[in-house]
Amino acid sequence: MTPIMLLDDLKKVIMACTKDLLLQVKTKQGEEKTERLLKVFQGAVPTKEGLTQDVPYILLRFLNGKDEQKQGEEEESTVTVRIITAVYSEDYEKGYVDCLNVISRIRIELMKNRIVGNRYQLKLPLEYVVYEDDTGPYTIGELITNWEIPSIRQEVNKIWH
Repeated sequence: MTPIMLLDDLKKVIMACTKDLLLQVKTKQGEEKTERLLKVFQGAVPTKEGLTQDVPYILLRFLNGKDEQKQGEEEESTVTVRIITAVYSEDYEKGYVDCLNVISRIRIELMKNRIVGNRYQLKLPLEYVVYEDDTGPYTIGELITNWEIPSIRQEVNKIWH
């Protein structure tokens, strides 16, 4: 039940809830405008050029994990995942709306079900934002998600002397 497995399961959920969403692709001057489905990557976009050439895309990034046990409570393992959205539009207003639409679809799907892969539970708060940076014609947004994952139990008893 590793964070990698969580990213795999999240990718499946996100691909399913965005499967019919066609978004504008940057084309060379004089070429006809085209649209395509979002690509979904884990960890990083495969190439540096892909940061712009692969748009529109969603990038799933593991931020951190934590194993803890509060006094009198069960052990708990949590993972934080950043879900980054990148869209392109020459019309900045449309790009903003497209980005918010992608974020909203993911948010709604996660909030409706709250469990991914039958083993990872979404924990609130779920934060999301569309950045106001001047990155046009690209618009970037993200969701910050927190997940409870199965804890690893100690298998060997300690021997105290």
